[in-house]
Amino acid sequence: MESTAPGQLVVSTATPDDWRLVTEWAAREGWNPGLNDAAGFFAQDPEGFFVGRVDGEPVSAISVVNYGPAYAFLGFYLVRPDMRGRGHGMATWRTALAHAGDRVVGLDGVPAQQDNYRRSGFERAHGTRRYVGPAGAPGPLPAHIRPVAEVDRDAVAAYDSACYPADRPRFLDVWLTAPGHRALASVVDGRVTGYGVLRPARDAPRVGPLFADTRADAEALLDALAAESGGAAVAMDVPETNTAAVALAEARGMKPSFDTARMYTGPVREFARERVFATTTLELG
Repeated sequence: MESTAPGQLVVSTATPDDWRLVTEWAAREGWNPGLNDAAGFFAQDPEGFFVGRVDGEPVSAISVVNYGPAYAFLGFYLVRPDMRGRGHGMATWRTALAHAGDRVVGLDGVPAQQDNYRRSGFERAHGTRRYVGPAGAPGPLPAHIRPVAEVDRDAVAAYDSACYPADRPRFLDVWLTAPGHRALASVVDGRVTGYGVLRPARDAPRVGPLFADTRADAEALLDALAAESGGAAVAMDVPETNTAAVALAEARGMKPSFDTARMYTGPVREFARERVFATTTLELG
């Protein structure tokens, strides 16, 4: 059996138990991860999570989740603060990125890291801004806003696929039904015109995704989702290119918190960018 030299980094596939620790790291960085996010992530690609260890202790992490043959998304790129500056992050990055093969890879990069990502072949597509604040008040659901459980699942999955650069049915099966997740759809004349999910998180509950045909559809969904928080602040990550989404967040009095940039290593499948009022997560796209 091959031995490992003391102090040497060893990168291996992570388990859901490993990811509980990584989620704690993410919370300390202020990322506000959802309480039950990991189940949806692992449902999509259980082999897409990596942890680097030194002398058996976790020191680094990254996810590279594959969606079909053409697209992958990179997230959770973290190195334990006391182990930074030693090359562990880049070594973990290289090992994990190989999991994507020749797929186009996306990520959401903080400003301090965007130049590093460019050197690795990523190009900026657009900015994303997190907005936080009370977005609605408790009240009855409008007639066209329904729990996703009461809507044809195939229709919701088709709508999601139109708003995202890959199909992700395995992820959706978990994301729409995970404990504490509230999923609502807008249905007008028998047609899905949007859907959104509110989920519990370490800090403010997070809205994601929020996909809708129009600002009016998005507004109705956001109000209904935010009502589930009892009027407390919620957080959502808004593409700055969707001016209607920015206007909606600002009209609700939500305040910008921090910025990231969506970056890709190449062209992605066309999708309805104008329907993306809030991304699903910064960690999984």
